Amino acid sequence: MRLRTILRGSLLAGAFALASATVLAGGAAAQTAVAGPMLRVGIAAQDIGRIDPHFAVSTPDRVLVAWMFNGLVRFKPGSIDPAGIEPDLAESWESSPDGKTWTFRLREGVRFHGNYGVLTADDVVFSLKKAANAQSSAFSADFRAFETIEAVDPRTVRIILKENVPSMLGILTAYSGGYIVSRKAVEERGADFTRNPIGTGPFAVERVTPNQSAELVAHQGYFRGTPQITRISYRFIPSDASRDLAFQARELDLNYGRSDQTWLNRTRQIPNTVVDVFEPAELAILNLNTSMPPFNDIRVRQAVAHAINRPELRRWRGNDVSREGQSLVPQGYLGFSRDTGLLQHDVARARALLAEAGHPNGITIKAIHTQLPEMLSAMQVVQQQLRRAGITLDLQVVEHATFHQQIRQNLSPLVYYAAARFPVADIYLTQFYHGRSIVQTPTAVTNFSHCNMADSQIDRARVSTDMEEQKRLWAEAQKILVKNVCGVPLVETLLVFARRDNLDYGYELKGSMSLGPLITEQTRLR
Repeated sequence: MRLRTILRGSLLAGAFALASATVLAGGAAAQTAVAGPMLRVGIAAQDIGRIDPHFAVSTPDRVLVAWMFNGLVRFKPGSIDPAGIEPDLAESWESSPDGKTWTFRLREGVRFHGNYGVLTADDVVFSLKKAANAQSSAFSADFRAFETIEAVDPRTVRIILKENVPSMLGILTAYSGGYIVSRKAVEERGADFTRNPIGTGPFAVERVTPNQSAELVAHQGYFRGTPQITRISYRFIPSDASRDLAFQARELDLNYGRSDQTWLNRTRQIPNTVVDVFEPAELAILNLNTSMPPFNDIRVRQAVAHAINRPELRRWRGNDVSREGQSLVPQGYLGFSRDTGLLQHDVARARALLAEAGHPNGITIKAIHTQLPEMLSAMQVVQQQLRRAGITLDLQVVEHATFHQQIRQNLSPLVYYAAARFPVADIYLTQFYHGRSIVQTPTAVTNFSHCNMADSQIDRARVSTDMEEQKRLWAEAQKILVKNVCGVPLVETLLVFARRDNLDYGYELKGSMSLGPLITEQTRLR
């Protein structure tokens, strides 16, 4: 076996809280929290969704689980550069010359939260098989190429692939399906694990109070060292105005911001405040259900595409926080192509296409959408653009977790979805536009458009060992999907959080795949 890579490696006031012994959610284990600093975070959510990390799909859930779990490998804190992936729970790894056999050596003595013991290869095998199962994970499609996952011994895991993948380490990072959970906790807690999970990360969930907050405590046995932050209060505040007022009143230390130029400029003027703008940009797309009227008629889909004014959307968002969408894969991803034949803004052409499709007086489309303020305001701008072309968008606004549930039940012919993924075209194309990912199928992910016409190109690119051929096939797939108007790219929006200047992350924040700042053992309140 050839060595490829081996590395070793009401709101509370005040920033401090005293806590005695606290019982972790579910009552299965206790962990003592000592006196120390408490980080107060405001997030734009009515409630948490599911914090079983293999089901954490919304931004509020993703931000939180990143503080509680590890993967075999991770991006360096503050970075999303795949070239900088480093050890996490694995201290080293190697791959065979053909790239199909990977062996990971685990760190010794890594402890789970509470009384769930020491991490073993059995937990890793269980976690990856759980992540690969569509019944227990939202990310099962990422593991399609995995043939076997086995524990060689208590500290060694071997993975054998059926075919090469373009981003093997990316699948195993501390992100999405790569998170490692406690087998014992999953089996003991069953359905309750989605709200009371157990990981190995720097923070453990203490309790979740619906519609109020999730409270975390420092993991005293964290393998990188005890966190300097003792507690985190993760507060659900869906109203932008309410979060902003709480931040200005110094009742929050970290605030989920708005990717909006006016908000950015105003918040930068608050004394002792730092506004972080960072990657990855979330690409917002209107996914059009090609199997459902009226979008089973490509002329109606084309009309929607011509009605969208991307320069206007960017001006509305702000130049510092956004860029125009150019394809159905975000810019900067390996395999992104700008040469897609994207339909341009043309209201007259949109109206003509509607008339050709039998809608000379326009058309009304019902669409389910989230009440999450940032996404709702963006959709309202889109709604106005469509109206100019004779397309009336009747928005059925629901709570954010309900939105995620209903769009996966095929209840909306048009789905606005903004997302960032591991920065390789394969994962974005597979999750959103491959036939295996169509919602309401056994292998469903987030293919709301029901498109499958680029499956061949996506599959051939995935197994190719020739980088140039991969890029060519990914570009071809994007051109096919854009031509068929499976989705309409809108705008790419960078992530924005505001923090007190006494909050030191312990690293320079340039990017975060968890869509929020990582709170690590090095994070401190000065």
